[in-house]
Amino acid sequence: MFLAKVYVTLKKSVLDPQGVTVQNALKSLAFQGVEDVRLGKYMEIKLNSKSAKEAEDILKNMCQKLLVNPVIEQYSYDITRIET
Repeated sequence: MFLAKVYVTLKKSVLDPQGVTVQNALKSLAFQGVEDVRLGKYMEIKLNSKSAKEAEDILKNMCQKLLVNPVIEQYSYDITRIET
């Protein structure tokens, strides 16, 4: 079994209004050193695969078909073997 940790963020060229709102809120709370805030999504997915390569292929397919909007988002991931 494998545990995939998926990190999805908006592409740098896409405005992040939630990030701007959080940045402004932090500044209003006197956290003046905040230069930029970008929000994203984090997912943990357990995959029952025979190999790390198979798990990676399945995960990439999931990201391309459902988890990520490739027009405005980018993603990265970590896959580790776990004991059940």
